[in-house]
Amino acid sequence: MCGIVGFLTPTAAPKNAEYVGVMTDCLSHRGPDDRGEWVSDDGRIALGHRRLSILDLSDNGKQPMQSASGRYTIVYNGEVYNFRELREELEPDYPFR
Repeated sequence: MCGIVGFLTPTAAPKNAEYVGVMTDCLSHRGPDDRGEWVSDDGRIALGHRRLSILDLSDNGKQPMQSASGRYTIVYNGEVYNFRELREELEPDYPFR
């Protein structure tokens, strides 16, 4: 099963990117297939992800994921097994990657 980490701090710290990397590495046993980190532009929010690939083995499943506009970032632990039905219902208004 994948692992996720994250934190929100009242003020930015220069080492926040380093801290989320260390936190993410602590979960290597949860997701040996991939890892990723994201830190907000202001440095106050950090997200990390360790991936265990099950359905999508490509880089398309890399996390943290950002919306097409870059406004939203998410880390997700799990599989959306009915993604085909959801995609059919939501496209073309909401393009999928």
